[in-house]
Amino acid sequence: MSPRSRSVNEELRRRSREKLLQAALELVSAHGYEATTLGDIADRAGSARGLVSYYFPGKRQLVQSAVHRLMHCTLREALEREPRTEDGRERLARAIDAVLGLARDHPVLMRQHMAGILQAEGLVQCPEQQRLAELLKDTVSRYGSADPAADYPMLRALLMGSVFAALVPGVPMPLATLRAELFKRYRLDWELGVPPDAEAPGGTCGADLSRFFSPQDREADAASRAGRADQPHQPK
Repeated sequence: MSPRSRSVNEELRRRSREKLLQAALELVSAHGYEATTLGDIADRAGSARGLVSYYFPGKRQLVQSAVHRLMHCTLREALEREPRTEDGRERLARAIDAVLGLARDHPVLMRQHMAGILQAEGLVQCPEQQRLAELLKDTVSRYGSADPAADYPMLRALLMGSVFAALVPGVPMPLATLRAELFKRYRLDWELGVPPDAEAPGGTCGADLSRFFSPQDREADAASRAGRADQPHQPK
């Protein structure tokens, strides 16, 4: 058997890493951070447990990268949905609504994300975080910022603060109130984006995490499960 090419190995590593990210999102969302172990995540992803440490230093870094993936894909989906637009004000409104929507649709994941960032190690500089940052910087630039490098951190801080305020146990602020403050700051019309009493075309699909991962991987997993189901039971 000839050795696999470099490109094949890279694709296999990418798929393994994506499966770990997806498994982390699904398990932490369902059971919480403390109740989810790295072993659980590896088992859910169909990976060897030792492989987790090859990609991530620990559970906190893995979960933070997974949430950054969720945030990036949610934002990208909101910006690219129909009707497509290049209008900077509409794109910023969609970005704000997408991030606030994460607090509504995935409170467990976003609350853990906020808590993780406040740990001593701070923000994980992972590929998912970098993609999210670039998308937000592009949004600020299209909005018309004269200095995106300075305005992007402010937008990030305002969005993080709003998510935190929406998720404070016992005294959460209403998302509509937070949205109104952000729209006022950026001089955005309330009708832009997806107002709280409206729904984005096609729905939000808030609970569906699998759509943010490779369709080829999902098809391969489904085929694998079907193949196992078709095999006759082997007595132990």
